[in-house]
Amino acid sequence: TMLGVIIGVGAVVAMLGLGEGARDAIERNIGSLGSDLLIVRPGADTRGPVRSGTVDTLTREDAEALTSLPGVLRVAPLAGGAAQAKFLAANVSASIVGTTPAFLRLRNITVAEGQPFNDTEAQSRRRVALLGANVADELFGGLDPVDERIQIRGITFHVLGVLTAKGESLGSPDDQIFIPVTTAQSVLFGQNYLDSIYVQATNRDVLKGLEKDMERTLRVRHRIRPGDEDDFHIRSLQDMVQAVNQVTSTLTALLGGVAAVSLIVGGIGIMNIMLVSVTERTREIGIRMAVGARASDILQQFLLEAITLAAVGGVIGILIGLGGAYGLAQAFGLPMRVPLTGTGVAFAFAVVVGVLFGVFPARKAARLRPIEALRFE
Repeated sequence: TMLGVIIGVGAVVAMLGLGEGARDAIERNIGSLGSDLLIVRPGADTRGPVRSGTVDTLTREDAEALTSLPGVLRVAPLAGGAAQAKFLAANVSASIVGTTPAFLRLRNITVAEGQPFNDTEAQSRRRVALLGANVADELFGGLDPVDERIQIRGITFHVLGVLTAKGESLGSPDDQIFIPVTTAQSVLFGQNYLDSIYVQATNRDVLKGLEKDMERTLRVRHRIRPGDEDDFHIRSLQDMVQAVNQVTSTLTALLGGVAAVSLIVGGIGIMNIMLVSVTERTREIGIRMAVGARASDILQQFLLEAITLAAVGGVIGILIGLGGAYGLAQAFGLPMRVPLTGTGVAFAFAVVVGVLFGVFPARKAARLRPIEALRFE
C-alpha cells in the first residue's frame, strides 16, 4: 500500500542529499580558486556547462599581451594532458600541467619539499618537474623524490620538489605534475597552442572592465572582424557556479517529476486499499451510524486513515532515503548534505497525495445508508 510513497519520498531525499552535497562541494572548490580569476579558453562560448568544441587559437603571446592590461595582477598560461610517469618499476597516470610560476601563486599552491621552477626555467624548455603529493607517494613511497629523475612519456625530468597536499578539491594538484609550459608544448606534447589562460585581477571590482579589455585585446590579436564570433571565451568563477547550479536544478526537476509519478502510483495504491477497507467494514460503518455517528465522522475517520498511511510511508521513505544517501556517500566517497527543505516538501507532498486519494473512499464510506450497511454480508 505504501510502497509507491516510500519509493517516491526515498528517491527524492536520497538524490537531493547527494545532489546538494555535490553542488556544495563543487561551489566550495570553485570558490577556493579565488573570486578574482578570469579564465580564457579556446572556442566559442555556449554559456552552458559544456562547450561545443575547441579551436587551437590561444598562444603564449596572447598570455603575454594580457599581462599589460590595467587591473591584471598575474597571468598564467596552461598547456598539458594526461601521461604516464615512471620511476624505476613504479608508474602512475597523472595530469601533466605545463605552466609558469605565476599559476602556483594564483592557485596558492606551495612546495612542501624542494623548490619550484623559476620564470627562466619556465621560458627555456627546461625538463624539470614538481610532483603532486599523491604522485610522489605512488612513485617514491617513503623515498625522497627531490633531485631524482623520472620518466614522462619516455623523456627524463629532474624532480625539483613536491607540492603541499591539498586534499580533495576541484583540479587538485595532488594528482598532477607541473612542468614549464614551454617544455609541455615543444618537448612533451608537440603543440604550439594553449589549453587555457588564467588571469588574476588585482581585486573583484575590476573584473567586469578587465573582461571587456581582455576580449578587445584578443579580438585584435586574432584579427577577428567586427560582427564575427570570438574564437575564444572568457569565464569568471561565478559563471562556473551558475553553470553548476543550472545542471543541478535541471536534474532536480527531472527527479521531482519521476518521484511525483511514484507518489501518484502510491496514492492510487492507498485509494484502492481504502476502497477495499470500506467494503470489508461496511457493517462496522452501519453500526457506527446506527449508534449516532454522523456522515462527517465517517468521512473524517477514513480520511485520517488514508493520511496516516501516506504520512507513515513518507517517514519511512525519508529514513530509507537518508540511510541510502549516507551509505552511498560513505561507499563511494561522495559528499552529502541533509536536504531539509527537500525533505519537508517531499513529506508534505506525500501527505497531500494521501488527502487527494483518500477523499473518494472516505466519501463513499460516508454516503452509505445505515440500513443497507447493516444488511451487507
